[in-house]
Amino acid sequence: MSDGKKSFPSHARKYKLDYSSSGVLKILLFVLFAEFCAWAYQTTLPPPPTKLGSLTSPRIKLRDGRHLSYKESGVPKDEARSKIIYVHCFDCSKYQDPFAFSASPAVIEELGVYIVALDRPGYGESDPDPKRTVKSLALDIEELADELNLGEKFYVAGYSMGGEVIWSCLKYIPHRLQGAILISPAVNYWWHNLPSNLTSEAYSRQLQQDQWSLRVAHYLPWLTYWWNTRSWFPGFSVITQNPAVFSPADVEVVAKLNAMITDPNQAKLMQTQPRLQGEFESIHRDMNIGWGKWEFDPLDLENPFQNSNGSVHLWMGDEDRIVPVTLQRYIAQQLGWIKYHEVVGGGHTFAFADDMGSDILQALLRVN
Repeated sequence: MSDGKKSFPSHARKYKLDYSSSGVLKILLFVLFAEFCAWAYQTTLPPPPTKLGSLTSPRIKLRDGRHLSYKESGVPKDEARSKIIYVHCFDCSKYQDPFAFSASPAVIEELGVYIVALDRPGYGESDPDPKRTVKSLALDIEELADELNLGEKFYVAGYSMGGEVIWSCLKYIPHRLQGAILISPAVNYWWHNLPSNLTSEAYSRQLQQDQWSLRVAHYLPWLTYWWNTRSWFPGFSVITQNPAVFSPADVEVVAKLNAMITDPNQAKLMQTQPRLQGEFESIHRDMNIGWGKWEFDPLDLENPFQNSNGSVHLWMGDEDRIVPVTLQRYIAQQLGWIKYHEVVGGGHTFAFADDMGSDILQALLRVN
């Protein structure tokens, strides 16, 4: 007979909640772990880019709605015999143009050179490009040339990370180029045609903090912002300005450069413009692109000027502590059509040294 109370089968009793102290502890630990995971995920997310205020230079509007900022120098565009688009380096902007500092006005005038230096996407006053790829900036450069009416063909020049961009121009817009200059171009250690013994040796010579930073950018790009903004360990040495990456020649060049800049407004622009919109869309995205997975290997490129007088010049200092000269030598040897110039005693910043800008322009334009 039933006494009115319901009974449950024994196999169902195991689903009853455990309100013992050990059960409550398990629940609390689970909640804390979930909270920690949510917090950790949030710390990897970069903040949105900072909105721009008043602009210091003109911009063009690209087809996708973004804007590119630029600065002109040299002879007037309509009088120029040679038109060059300059691409700046890592953590810099259009205001860090070596030709503006180390090319004499007389040489610029003699050669009839017009130079337009742009802010790369996310740097300075150019809009970020969340969809940026190795290819996209080359197409942006082509569109800039068209918007500024530079003609069917033009020259490109890039320094350091901007020099690496020139490989993309040679790959994706060779039909638009009259010639190209790569100055201390960054090297991706994961380009598949570079011999592993050379890359391993060159990589081992980098600072430990840089070895880790580049590994993160290549294998875990979603962690690049987090890795380089934590105080628990040092980030990429160029970001932290570790003096160990600057050769004695670099120290001398930078000291002279600072002495040349007597205009406080110019000094302020050079200091504040690179990260004007925040670190992620400028320097961190730069790392992810530069040392990420490329769609092509520069060593597979063919001479784009076989049927013309154009030329490609690669300049490198033999005491560069940021970009390994051994890898540049190998690239130049494999690409026989590259005109390779090695500056004895030159560091990473040699292009800003006295008259180097003049030498670089003359080598390109007097040959062509």
